[in-house]
Amino acid sequence: MLHTLKPNVGSKKNRKRVARGNASGSGTTAGRGTKGQQSRTGKGHRMGFEGGQTPLIRRQPKMGGFTPPRSVTMEVINLDLLEKKVPAGSYDVAALAALRLLSGKRPVKLLGRGTVTKKFALTVDAASKSAKAAIVKAGGSVTIVKNRV
Repeated sequence: MLHTLKPNVGSKKNRKRVARGNASGSGTTAGRGTKGQQSRTGKGHRMGFEGGQTPLIRRQPKMGGFTPPRSVTMEVINLDLLEKKVPAGSYDVAALAALRLLSGKRPVKLLGRGTVTKKFALTVDAASKSAKAAIVKAGGSVTIVKNRV
């Protein structure tokens, strides 16, 4: 029955009653040691207090960094990834997203890491000069769509 339930033996302890005289074993300084900030009444200090040293929050520079208001974060795709995972053909951003090479949420930039031997016709938002040159050299083409960026 519920009224007969009791906690396990040894799981409940009485709290230590400090500052009740020297005979109790924790009188005089009441377990706080002698002198110093920790022994005083109201010893707790505010958050971020570092014992009189200039706190970290005040040592930081006042102003944050600067983010250009019209900066565009591009999603990148490299030539080596195309060479490895995509058969030759014509692709736009949606087709590359369907192949799970990019998420399709941001503008796409083609970068020139790696080499290409397949013939690609790509439609992307931006491309580096080296990437364009490599695609054209392999017999493909790169079309830049300006209105998406």
